[in-house]
Amino acid sequence: MAQQPRDDPSHIPSSTYRLQLNRQFTFLQAAEVVDYLYSLGIDDCYLSPFLMAAPGSLHGYDVTNPARLNPEIGTRDELRQLSERLKQHGMGIVADVVPNHMCIDNRANEWWWDVLENGPSSPYARYFDINWNPPKRDLVNKVLLPILGDQYGKILEDQQIAVTYESGAFSASVNHKPLPLAPRTWSMMLQPAADALKERLGENSEHVLELESILTALSHLAPPDEKDAARIRERQREKEVVRKRLAALMDSSGAVQEEIEKSRSRINGVKGDARSFDRLEQVLAQQSYRLSFWRVAADEINYRRFFDINQLAAIRVEDPEVFQAVHVLLFELVKEGIVDGLRVDHSDGLLDPAEYFQRMQTACMSARESPRRCYIVTEKILVGNEKLRSDWDIEGTTGYDFLSLVNGIYVDRSRRRMMQRFYLAFTGSSPSCDDLVYASKRLILQTSMSGELSVLAGKLDKISEQHRWSRDYTLASLRHVLRETVACFPIYRTYITYRAGRPDPEDERHIRNAITLAKRRNQSTYGSIFDFLQSVLLLEDPEGIDQDQRTERREFIMSLQQFTGPVMAKGLEDTAFYRHFPLSSLNEVGGNPRHYGISLAVFHARNIERGRSWPHALLATSTHDSKRSEDVRARINVLSEIPGEWYRAIRSWQALNRPHKAPGGESEVPAPVDEYLFYQSLAGVWPLRDPDAGELEELTARMQAYMRKALREAKVRSSWINPNEVYEEGVDRFVRLSLDPGPQNTFLKEFREFVERIKAAGMWNSLSQTVLKIAAPGVPDFYQGTEVWRFTLVDPDNRRPVDYARRRELLDDLRDRQSKGPVPLIDNLTRDPASGAIKLYITSRALCFRKSHRELLARGSYVALRAAGERHNHVIAFARMLGRRAAIAVVGRFFMGLGAERVLPTGREMWGDTVLLLRRDLSRAAFRDVFSGVTITTVERDGKTVLPLAEAFAHLPVALLESTE
Repeated sequence: MAQQPRDDPSHIPSSTYRLQLNRQFTFLQAAEVVDYLYSLGIDDCYLSPFLMAAPGSLHGYDVTNPARLNPEIGTRDELRQLSERLKQHGMGIVADVVPNHMCIDNRANEWWWDVLENGPSSPYARYFDINWNPPKRDLVNKVLLPILGDQYGKILEDQQIAVTYESGAFSASVNHKPLPLAPRTWSMMLQPAADALKERLGENSEHVLELESILTALSHLAPPDEKDAARIRERQREKEVVRKRLAALMDSSGAVQEEIEKSRSRINGVKGDARSFDRLEQVLAQQSYRLSFWRVAADEINYRRFFDINQLAAIRVEDPEVFQAVHVLLFELVKEGIVDGLRVDHSDGLLDPAEYFQRMQTACMSARESPRRCYIVTEKILVGNEKLRSDWDIEGTTGYDFLSLVNGIYVDRSRRRMMQRFYLAFTGSSPSCDDLVYASKRLILQTSMSGELSVLAGKLDKISEQHRWSRDYTLASLRHVLRETVACFPIYRTYITYRAGRPDPEDERHIRNAITLAKRRNQSTYGSIFDFLQSVLLLEDPEGIDQDQRTERREFIMSLQQFTGPVMAKGLEDTAFYRHFPLSSLNEVGGNPRHYGISLAVFHARNIERGRSWPHALLATSTHDSKRSEDVRARINVLSEIPGEWYRAIRSWQALNRPHKAPGGESEVPAPVDEYLFYQSLAGVWPLRDPDAGELEELTARMQAYMRKALREAKVRSSWINPNEVYEEGVDRFVRLSLDPGPQNTFLKEFREFVERIKAAGMWNSLSQTVLKIAAPGVPDFYQGTEVWRFTLVDPDNRRPVDYARRRELLDDLRDRQSKGPVPLIDNLTRDPASGAIKLYITSRALCFRKSHRELLARGSYVALRAAGERHNHVIAFARMLGRRAAIAVVGRFFMGLGAERVLPTGREMWGDTVLLLRRDLSRAAFRDVFSGVTITTVERDGKTVLPLAEAFAHLPVALLESTE
């Protein structure tokens, strides 16, 4: 589908800076760094979710009330102060929107609490994607709550579940977490108390009469399966009246308090007396939820979750009422001018993303009373050659596609076979990428998401009964075929809508591809059943079915589309990426394990396409969800240049650390594949300056936490569902002993020497990709703290606090020293790069140039440039052109081949005759380097205008060149 031209939004950032807000970094603290970010050259603050979330949340994606700000982050006035501070500098706010799910693990979620209390007749039941009529009949009109740490009976008789009373209401306390009890069931506690009070106070006692009146009122409340709207409204009103009456009665009578407390105590049972818990079980059986062991969730969960997280329930934002309720506060902030743009989380979880974005734009334009569109980007992962949907009314993605793209050009593709051969020799494991992803997705479908698969299989089974040609397919065979097809699905999802007459060509291609691959992997399965599924997915309805049956088919497809994305994410990102990693820098969100780096031709082609179709998309190199920070990936990429040296090093380390291994049954702990990941990850995060004792202790704890998470994500020797504590403790011990600072630790000495060799090349890689990000088509995004070196691994490691005072100090110092001349400053910074000042300098100078040349870098055409000469393969370059103005980004790569471990990769001796070939419309007389201030003159060679890289790279192996008249 061709990209339709559209008007620019009312606000387009020049650059964004992601801030992680939480109780440790509030609105007021964010306001304190605005001046620093402005000096850095940043345009907009891109804020993590700040709506009310679970108490103590460090990320904000576990929203409990979207109509309120998170009190741990700050008040409306404090958010307004942050906005005003930004506006004083011409800066704005891009807010993170969470439209897919809510946290249900906390009472602050009043919608979910009401659903648990009142069941399918709750006014909020439609807000959540709950199957009230699941295959398991015991769950009809109930929500399965898999929150128990053991079997239900054991938990019950261990008194971990109890009825509690507070302020006129009874609740169930489950391991000290409250759950509502339906008011109609309070009579099971109140009736015994009323009977005892009659004997004690007499039938005509005013307290007895009031309690009996309360019991009568409770019996008249509408049941949880009530359909009549008036009766439901009456229940919502009357239950609150009953609560106030009961609270008043308890306050007015000690006798009532005493008898109700006795009744409550009796119903909670006596430990050791199994029959004493029967009445409590009866109370729980009458609720609109069913408590269960958390392991049950995989098979029987009947509410749609965010991925496989039981505590995050999906919401039906496609419902206009839910849409408005979820975004009400955000639209108020847009109207007030506090929020200037939006970042939408996980758009693949939406029922119909195109419709959602259209509604968002309409609502934002209405809120601002403006015909101009709002700046909206979305977290969408594109696989392979997949393109972002042109009918989405947004500015593009949050930048994972760029992250993968720019990372790939620093991988030496010529040595792929060697790297993979050494990986196999060390680990004994080298599966094909296709088999790896297929097996990982299949595992997810058989375990943590098998319940959702069963629901979809049930829907497909019902569809098969619609026509005589498909009625003989059994539920079991349909479940198998569905599982195999989803496991073979090549992208996260398709985007068929209720309105579609047939899938668009892109969706059809992916569906046919998935079916073909699934057939190939299942030769013993009758092919016609795959053909049946394909016909359903391609909207090829058989003759003779009615409109209701067609609607059933569309609903199945829409549900399946919301399912394939989480399966891909859990199977690829959170399983396969932790199982196979010859070069772990490639195992990143948005990455493709089939691609070992990319060519410069592909890099340039993708940049040209983005400039044409999505010129305002974000460009990321690190995010809050990155598996590794940009600096870690940049250093690990260096290993692709020296696979032989890397292999010799890890073989030596393996021998030195063998005494630290623990026996683990058939093999030692850690297994070679886990040991390989440890060495590569440690090489990536090792600090530029040797850590002191305290820093090494902290690094050891970080590596232990990372390895434990990696083991569980891989799901081979341990998992989140079934942790192998013996194996994990063996790995913990191995990490601790390997990093022991004692003088006998030869490994640590050898390891330090190896990292010392590669760290300079990693730094230059990082600076190089920073320049490309700032100059490429799109909006460069910076994750908090990454303007200086930031060697972090996957969350929570990458969400540690940022020392802004230190960064401000560095930036102020750079400003002072720059006044004495940029060349002496650069020469000084390159002699001691460990402070991070060199990265801060490159980032700030490039960002300030971008801000002062906004039109050129936002609208300028993109021209790929080639190098010629001895070092041509070490050069990446492109130009941005607008009218007579031009800027050239030219950077080095493959720095180990330039001897970066020994010398600075700069100057004539390094770059010799290597030149940049310029097109005729770029043949300016001179260009000025933004970083050094040096002017470089173009020359004629063999009838061509060229730019000598020995001059461009005289002081740094990166340059951002501005044309001069």
